[in-house]
Parts: sequence; structure tokens; C-alpha cells
Amino acid sequence: MMQDRVAELRAIKDDVLRGPGSEATARQHAKGKLTARERIDLLLDEGSFEEVEPLRRHRARGFGMEAKRPYTDGVITGWGTVHGRTVFVYAHDFRIFGGALGEAHATKIHKIMDMAISAGAPLVSLNDGAGARIQEGVSALAGYGGIFQRNTRASGVIPQISVMLGPCAGGAAYSPALTDFVFMVRDTSQMFITGPDVIRAVTGEEISQNELGGADVHSTVSGVSHFAYDDEQTCLEEVRWLLSLLPSNNRELPPREPAGDPADRSAQALRDLVPVDGNQAYDMREVIGQLTDHGEYFEVSAGWAANVICAFARLDGQVAGIVANQPLSMAGVLDIRSSEKAARFVQFCDAFSIPLVTLVDVPGFLPGVDQEHEGIIRRGAKLLYAYCNATVPRVSVVLRKAYGGAYIVMDSQSIGADLTYAWPTNEIAVMGAEAAANVIFRREITAADDPLAVRSQRIKDYRSELMHPYYTAERGLVDDVIDPAQTRSVLIRALAMLRHKRADLPQRKHGNPPL
Repeated sequence: MMQDRVAELRAIKDDVLRGPGSEATARQHAKGKLTARERIDLLLDEGSFEEVEPLRRHRARGFGMEAKRPYTDGVITGWGTVHGRTVFVYAHDFRIFGGALGEAHATKIHKIMDMAISAGAPLVSLNDGAGARIQEGVSALAGYGGIFQRNTRASGVIPQISVMLGPCAGGAAYSPALTDFVFMVRDTSQMFITGPDVIRAVTGEEISQNELGGADVHSTVSGVSHFAYDDEQTCLEEVRWLLSLLPSNNRELPPREPAGDPADRSAQALRDLVPVDGNQAYDMREVIGQLTDHGEYFEVSAGWAANVICAFARLDGQVAGIVANQPLSMAGVLDIRSSEKAARFVQFCDAFSIPLVTLVDVPGFLPGVDQEHEGIIRRGAKLLYAYCNATVPRVSVVLRKAYGGAYIVMDSQSIGADLTYAWPTNEIAVMGAEAAANVIFRREITAADDPLAVRSQRIKDYRSELMHPYYTAERGLVDDVIDPAQTRSVLIRALAMLRHKRADLPQRKHGNPPL
């Protein structure tokens, strides 16, 4: 009878939803962690989740595996919506085999990744697994290879977000590293290639899991994680916010929303926020807040390489990527870390048709033996390459200092910015007036009866002739000098004009960016 078969199906589906039982769920909750299904419910719109292959079970034999064949095989896969738009998801279920990856487990992930790529929708992985399933040997390792290959194929095609909600060790850590953004939760998530036990055995160093690969370490020291939060609920809500700012794939423009903030709003506070004295610090985040709709923006890697700010925001409802020097940190200089951070952000925005706004206040590249020996030339060139290669709308504003090669790298007109503006406080030059005077007038200053007075005068001369705010405008190197209070409206009009910009790169398989 069909009714009997339907009743049997319902019983099986109920078993799938219950998972391994209340005791396993209690153990998960005791660790301060949610279950995989609870996480999916927080990520997706209510009632929107459609599960794929819930009845999948492994076929492994040996080591007692024949007697343990739970449904889902430790990973829940499917799709749903976030703010009404389709998103694919897979979530490790730590209650089943510790979320470890086996052959069937991997095949489910491969399938949902292929579906996401074909459907042109973002992929979110909720990671809480113990690595490869040892009982299945090399078959489990091959499963990771399939994930890595698909991560790479999806790169620049659909947004990929990894949410770390538990341990991620060994080769498994490379999948998050291949995705666009990594979220972590403090105290419960860790990532490392070799754990504390191996490090202790090999080097004798003593370190805890959190000290080695916790959320704070990866969001402030290594740069592996872009975001760190105190609890899973906040983390997943922030994932939803990020998804609301991103297009579903590389063939769509970012979603636009009604602004509710006048496009012609004058930001009078900007006239006072930025000191005229180039040696005085200020918080570039306050500038960004004055420019964006309702002062809101979504900062990426806020705790790492803080001398450059990378953020998503809306200007008159249109999403833009903002790259800005941060004078509060290292005076806003560019160094190895900030160059790499900004380069990857620029590349992401370019891949997904997100226009770029660059706010410039940069005294140069950070000098130092360590920087030179660690490769500031090739690693700083990553940012230069990213900007030069970007075909999205690009608008830059020089707020104050813009010296030397760092001025060129920060999306100057000479490397392809569509529109460049400057405030009346701008100083664009090869170097600061003090350093320039020391070089140009060295002999005169040395021979003078009053070297300090001569040096002071020559600094004034150099600044008045080559560093006055209209020097670059007179030579067409910026398109206009604008009132700071009008910056928001100027940017909005510029981005509106450039919204349907089309630009083609030379035909090639791919470029060869600096390492």
C-alpha cells in the first residue's frame, strides 16, 4: 500500500532530522556550538531550505564502519534563500563521525558545489569537522582534492564564503583559504595545518589550539580570517549582511536598494574631520561614515593590516568597494600586509562588477630592511597589478598626502582610474616638501650661515611651487578639486555615469601577477 510506503518514508525523514540523538546534541550545545541544522536555520530565510541527498550513507567497510551508517553521512547539503536570493550551503554535522570527511560525505559536497556553479548562486560552507575520515583512508583524501578543484573553478564566478564553527586541521584548511571570505567564532573555531601536538613533538614549542589557530590569531596576525565574532548567531547574521551586498555571480551587477539617504546630502563635517596639517592623525572610518548611505559600511579584515581599510558600502543604494588609507595606523603607509590585503579586495570587486572608490592619504611605502628583505617590491606590486587589471568603474579622491610610488599605486589616473578628484588639502608630489628640500637644496643649506632658516624657506618655496593643491589639476592629473562637503554627491554622480562601463582586456589565458 502506498500509504504504508509514505509512512515508512516519513519515519525515515524524521530519523534524518533527529540525527544521532539528543545526547549528541547536548554534547554539541555543551561546547557552546549549535547543530548543523540550527546553523542553517539561522543562515537562510525561514522555511526556505531544500535539502539534497539527506538519505545518503557511506559504503565503507572495516574498522566497524559497517555497523555505523547514519543518514547524511555527517554533512547536510542543499539550497535556500538569503533576503530572497538563492544561496547554496553545506554544513558539517560534528555529531556524526566528528564531521569527518569520507567518500560519500565528499561526493555530497562536490554535488552541491557543482550545483552552485551551474545555478550561478553563492556557496556558503559551515565548517565543523575533524578532517579526513581515517577509516576510509586515501578515498577521503581524494575527496578533499575534488573540493579544492571546485573551489578554484568557482573562484571569480560565484561568491564563496567559509564559516569556521569548529576545528579545521591539516589539508582541510586549504578549502577555506581558497574561498573569498572566512568567518570565525572565538573560542570554538580553530584552523591550522599542524596542531599543537605535532608542533610540540617536532619543535618543542608549547601552544594551545586557540593560540595557534584561533579566531583572534587569524584575524589579527595571519590574515587568514576576514571576520571574528563572539558567538555563532552574530557571525551568521553578518554572513547574511555580506551576502546582501554581493551579486549572485560574475554576470550580475550588485543588488541595488532604495537608499533612503539623499544623494545630494552635503557632508559638512568632512571640512573639519581631516586636519590640514599632514602630520596630524584622524580616523578614516569617520570619513567613510560621512560618505556612505546612513553611515553604514561592512569592513573586511578590520583587525589585520589596519593601515588600509577595505569595506563594502552603498552610495545612493549602489554597492561599492572602498579602499582607503588609515592615518590612525602607521600614518596610513603602504606595507607588505596592507598591499596584499587591498590587492585581494580589489581583485574580488573587479571579479564581481563592484565599482571601486579609493580614498587616498598616503605618505609612501614603509621603509625598512625587513620590508625590503620580505619582498615589498614584488608584494607591493600586487596592489598595483590588481588596480591596473581592474575594469570596473574606478573613482579616487586624494584627501591629503599622496607621495611617491604609493600615490601611483593607490589608483591614480595614470594607472587607469576613470575619474580622480582631490580636496583643497591635497599634496601630491614625489615626496614631502621637507625631504625634497633636503635633496634639492642640500649644498645651499649646508653652506648657509643660518641653515635652519634657509631650509625653512626652501621648504616653503617647494611647497608653493610644486605642492599647492591645484598643481596636479592644472596638469590634468586630477579631474577636479572639490569641496569635501560635496564628496558624497560627486561620487554618486560619477558612479551613476560609470554604472554600465565596458572595458576589455587583451585576449589571454590569464595574467601572471606578482607572487
